[in-house]
Amino acid sequence: MSLVLLATSHRVAPGLLTWRAWSALRDGRVRTASPDHPQLPYLRDAGVVVEEVAPDARAVVAAAREEAVVWLAAPDGDASFAARVGELVVADPLDVEVVHGSYDLPGARLLDVVEVMRRLRRDCPWDRAQTHASLVPYLIEETYEAVDAIASGDQDELCEELGDVLFQVAFHAAVAAEREDGFTIDDVAAGIVDKLVRRHPHVFADVTVSGADEVVANWDEIKKAEKAGRPLLGGVPRSMPAVPEAEDLVRKARKAGVPEGLFAGYEARAEAARIANAELKAWSGEFRSLVEAWEGRSRG
Repeated sequence: MSLVLLATSHRVAPGLLTWRAWSALRDGRVRTASPDHPQLPYLRDAGVVVEEVAPDARAVVAAAREEAVVWLAAPDGDASFAARVGELVVADPLDVEVVHGSYDLPGARLLDVVEVMRRLRRDCPWDRAQTHASLVPYLIEETYEAVDAIASGDQDELCEELGDVLFQVAFHAAVAAEREDGFTIDDVAAGIVDKLVRRHPHVFADVTVSGADEVVANWDEIKKAEKAGRPLLGGVPRSMPAVPEAEDLVRKARKAGVPEGLFAGYEARAEAARIANAELKAWSGEFRSLVEAWEGRSRG
């Protein structure tokens, strides 16, 4: 006879299975060692009888030699059970098939981020105490760390740092979801998707562009229409460091045709700030080296 090892993904809604999976479930005797398997209520609703048994590979293989058996693997895959089955059928062959009843689509692990964040917000005292304001230093720090990782060219480091930035997004969404006037992570995702579709009509509509410059021009025009009636400089964050804030303000003002006389004093102040910033940056580098040397001696 035969043994089907049926694997499913907990990231796909239970009950949504492939035709091959349903066919196997109808044709074989179904067993599992997971009494709380998320698929069970849906299989039973569909008239599929599932026996809950011990994860005894030898017993399951023996039963499969007498009749068609389907093993509903636990959400984690039952890797050790499958490995033991493999050892047994190598010594005494049996028709064994692995069927994926459901599988992860690209981006499916983002659901794990949402679930982990939900658990942290509920069960961790530190995470539960955080607010949008208290998280700001971490959001800034993680963003700078991602920038450093890009500069380093280390892809493993960049992957890790982008994960930290993603966690900040999930964290703020979880905090917001608790407010009556708040939003959810789905609202965040929907907002950016809608914006990207609107601002890329050459991809999602019938607009034709000649190149990247026209893409940028279209983006700016669409954004301008969306922001109509808002202050010219409203999109420049007040929380930016002084130098980039001033540069962004001036760039946008000049692009909009603001009279040149309003920029009086900018160049001198900006240059002084850049010099001061460079001096402080140099000191930071020297201080970092001194601390690293001290650390090396301490470990010594």
